[in-house]
Amino acid sequence: MAGVADWLPECDVASRHERHVPGDPESVFATLLDSPPDPVVRALLRLRGLRAAPSLERFFSGHGFEVLARTPTELVVGGCGRPWRLTERLRPFAETGPGTVRLAADFRAEPAPGGTLLTTETRVAAADDAALRAFKRYWRVVGPFSALIRRRWLRAAAR
Repeated sequence: MAGVADWLPECDVASRHERHVPGDPESVFATLLDSPPDPVVRALLRLRGLRAAPSLERFFSGHGFEVLARTPTELVVGGCGRPWRLTERLRPFAETGPGTVRLAADFRAEPAPGGTLLTTETRVAAADDAALRAFKRYWRVVGPFSALIRRRWLRAAAR
């Protein structure tokens, strides 16, 4: 399985969350990708100026992320841009340039004792110091809410 680390082996910011879930990896993963956002996630997305989508998978495709890898137990998405500019859409992952960051996130389901280990990891690599400073200011505010959203997505698969 290729994970987010294969796409961004060196990064400036990383965040990882996991949850043990009963069930086999393929079923758990399918449930995760089909899960609709709960009311808290919808509210947090709205505050950030993002539209909620009917499922996790459609959320990423609807917000400019491209699929970098996809298997029955893994999804890796990525993009490039300036997420601190609320109206700017992401560009393709490979289109890095001055003042931008590359973002990659994965969701994975792996066999574990008693079921499945469901994980999500996000990595960000800045093209230059100015982009890194801008992203870190943005992430100081948005990062805790992003972590909450990803933990709630994992929890949705457990239900």
